[in-house]
Amino acid sequence: MDHHENEEQIEQEEFISEDDVYAEVPDDGDHPMDEEDEEGDQVGELAGSSGLGDDNSVQAFPNHQGSAFAVAVHPTQPLAVSGGEDDLGYIWDITDGEVIVKLTGHSDSVACVGWSADGELVSTGGMDGKIRLWRRVGKENYRTWEFLTELQGPDEVMFLKWHPKGNVLLAGSNDSTLWLWQLPSGNTMQVFAGHTGPVQCGTFTPDGKRIVSACGDGTLILWDPRSPTPVFKLTPEDARFDLDGITSLGVNQSSSLAVVGGAAGGVRVISLTKGEIVSTLGGHTEGESIEAVEFIDFTGAGTGPGIVATGATDGKICLWDLATMRLRATVEHTDAVTTLLAVPAPKGHLLVSGSADKTLRTWDARTGTLIKEHKGHQGPVLSASLGLDGSVVVSCGDDGVCLVFTTEPEEE
Repeated sequence: MDHHENEEQIEQEEFISEDDVYAEVPDDGDHPMDEEDEEGDQVGELAGSSGLGDDNSVQAFPNHQGSAFAVAVHPTQPLAVSGGEDDLGYIWDITDGEVIVKLTGHSDSVACVGWSADGELVSTGGMDGKIRLWRRVGKENYRTWEFLTELQGPDEVMFLKWHPKGNVLLAGSNDSTLWLWQLPSGNTMQVFAGHTGPVQCGTFTPDGKRIVSACGDGTLILWDPRSPTPVFKLTPEDARFDLDGITSLGVNQSSSLAVVGGAAGGVRVISLTKGEIVSTLGGHTEGESIEAVEFIDFTGAGTGPGIVATGATDGKICLWDLATMRLRATVEHTDAVTTLLAVPAPKGHLLVSGSADKTLRTWDARTGTLIKEHKGHQGPVLSASLGLDGSVVVSCGDDGVCLVFTTEPEEE
């Protein structure tokens, strides 16, 4: 995969017309901030509020019509991309809610969005089976984006994941296939066939060397991105692995363990090196689906089995120590947990959860102490993303609104 070849290929293809370049409305004399104090300023700028009585958000983005399904914050900039039921995506500024670009071209709901590792590309995936990509224009700032290409293949896009280091994009499809593309060329690198149900979850291992995917029929597969043949496969034919369909998965920082959650409330720990079940974690209510799995790295060292959090429709979040396979703590929402996010080190002890109870909560994962409750949504929180090194969380909800919160209480 030669980066330069791809660049040349793009220049030859020239499939971008002037109409496809979206420039921001002329700016009102805002000067770029110095790199050093940029982040402090960004969080400072976010200190205004969106004004409702029981609302402690610092910024709202109410532009979607119908539910807002997906949101992702840029790796370094104060920008978010969101997608919704209105078949649209938006790139917007989390400091003031300003629309930078309206992302069009889908004919059904935009259910997943994401940024490449370097933040130069943005993807939207839809229930129409289309995956659309935009890229940044110029090097000055992040205000101008152009349409790059549309990828096709999946029947309906279930998830999108960018490679942790390179411009490679992974998608799971409703038709039991898994797709891998090289960007910016848009070339298909691999179509993985081996699942029998909708590929509901999947991810690259943190080291970028493998792909783990799982489907609604309960099959888990480890892949080498370079080969269409599974490295190993676990199926419900092994009675210990019958989870009634896999609904969520996570991989630890050292890429040695995966934790998968199922529709019936079961949780399994899998060794990715041996391809076998290591443990069963039984903290959730039977028959309640595990909706989120998130590994927590207190120190940022990325060594050892780690701590994992599982969140389910029973409203519980279980915190497990994988060195001992014991439950450290259980914390709760009053309704289904929909999303879990681990704040990166040096605040690696913080865990943010989102729920159908319309709130998000920041917890100290070492003790299970509630640090802050984030209120402002008028409907279930469907997804969330951390930004600015974990100092803010941006959520999206069934109410069609995206909200920005600071993860920790403000200094008194």
